[in-house]
Amino acid sequence: MDWTTSLADQIDWHWQHQARPRLDGLTDREYLWEPVAGCWSIRPRAEAVAMPVGAGDFVIDFDQPEPSPAPVTTIAWRLGHVIVGVLGERNGRYFGGPPVSYQEFDYPISADRSLDLLDGYYARWITGVRALSPEALVAPCGEPGFEASPMADLVLHIHRELIHHLAEIALLRDLCLRA
Repeated sequence: MDWTTSLADQIDWHWQHQARPRLDGLTDREYLWEPVAGCWSIRPRAEAVAMPVGAGDFVIDFDQPEPSPAPVTTIAWRLGHVIVGVLGERNGRYFGGPPVSYQEFDYPISADRSLDLLDGYYARWITGVRALSPEALVAPCGEPGFEASPMADLVLHIHRELIHHLAEIALLRDLCLRA
């Protein structure tokens, strides 16, 4: 069995047939829509509702430790998390991408710019996964929290994160269109 192809095809099918098509036509209104008071989002630094994190004029709301219950987050916040924390950091660590961190990222305030970034980070991720050899899949990845785990476990974790967050974004979009 070709595990590399199976791992890549699993997320790529979801990306091409479910997740990414649901983002087509995303508007700035939907991107920044706050369904409840106190949402975390991407916003001008001076308007942050939590600890402002980011390098530019627009920041992502964040806090350590995360409040309980966790705040509801906007599509903008979730895309920022997927771009930076799910794909960007791993692309930088494993697939030759530039180093990325929440603190040093310049968060986009528009849906179009965020989707452009998402597409680029996803393309690097899927290309990197498709290039993993059988030996690389079973070797310890060294990822914080996964130090002794094989790379395949990290790939599966990232794919779960993508499916999870992109489904949440689809639901938020459905709710926004009906609000």
